Amino acid sequence: MFTDPITITINGSAKTLARIKSTGTSSDYASSDGNYTMTVSHTMKGDRVRTLIKVGQRVVATDPLSSENDYAWLYDQRVLDRPIVGFDATTIGYLVAADNAWIVTAGVVGKLFGMES
Repeated sequence: MFTDPITITINGSAKTLARIKSTGTSSDYASSDGNYTMTVSHTMKGDRVRTLIKVGQRVVATDPLSSENDYAWLYDQRVLDRPIVGFDATTIGYLVAADNAWIVTAGVVGKLFGMES
C-alpha cells in the first residue's frame, strides 16, 4: 500500500492527496479542497494484471455561450497491462520512463491536444 498521503507536483506546486477510500486492490486519494484526485487500482484477468493510475484536476470553467460557471475535470491516466510473469519492476520502469520522456518532449502535448496521432 502506498503511503498516505501521496504528494504530486503540478507546475512546481506540491499537492497533498489523502486516501479517502481503499478496497482491496484499489485506493482513491483527494486533496482537501477536492480539486485534485488520484486513483490507483489493479485488476487481474487470466494471466495478466492491469494497473490503472488516474490523476484528475478540477477547475471552475465559464461556458463561453451562456457565461455560466461550472466545474470541469481534466484526467491523465495510464494503464499498465502486463503478464504475471516475464517482466520485472525495473523493466517496466524503463518503459514507463520512456513514455514519460516522450510525452513531456516539447510540442508533444500540443500535438495530442490537437488530436494528432
